[in-house]
Amino acid sequence: MTSSTGLHAPSLVEVAVRQLRAEILAGELEPGQRLIEDQIRLRFDISRGPLREALRLLTQQGLVEHLPRRGARVTELSSTDVEQLFGIRGALEGHAVRLVFPRATPPGDAELAEVDHWLNRMRSAERDGDALAKDDAHRAFHAAVVGLAGNRQLDLALEPVLLKLQRPMAVNLRREAQLLGPEEGLVRHQRIIDALRSNDLDRILYELEHHGGRRFLTPQPAAVVPGEHQP
Repeated sequence: MTSSTGLHAPSLVEVAVRQLRAEILAGELEPGQRLIEDQIRLRFDISRGPLREALRLLTQQGLVEHLPRRGARVTELSSTDVEQLFGIRGALEGHAVRLVFPRATPPGDAELAEVDHWLNRMRSAERDGDALAKDDAHRAFHAAVVGLAGNRQLDLALEPVLLKLQRPMAVNLRREAQLLGPEEGLVRHQRIIDALRSNDLDRILYELEHHGGRRFLTPQPAAVVPGEHQP
């Protein structure tokens, strides 16, 4: 990302945002870690102006926070914050589907096109090895579920919640892929679409509540080997 590439400032900002987002969502930059401008400028070979704009945009996205007289750091959420945010997401999703289902007739391909689109984007990102694109498609998938209600105020209420949940959602999805394989997350989101197609409200609510969106946010206990002595 040197000046010899001929990139204009907006492009430098976009590249810096993408790189920092990737590092935050991958855990290379940890929650609470200070973001020292001079170090990042040297690492990215970028001037102060584009970097500060990138940090401003990441603050709007909920991934960076500014502390008085202490500069910027990766946003840190407590376990209580995360649980509460997932609870709000679940409440908004539940309210949205209750507004829509059951319908007079089951939804067809046209009604579920947006939700299908984002699951397909998750699949293609997985094939391409683009973890950041998969994270973005995952977030958009949940927004599309709420979007089925056609309720603008619900969409507006959900947006900041999903932005704050970017990192927890990415952590869960990536750990799941490491432990169970990349298809696991795709399969469980397909079950949500299958439930939507069924037009069965109870089934939809069950899949949304039990689809495993938080399962891998805490370290999993080591597997017990049969016959192995346990302390």
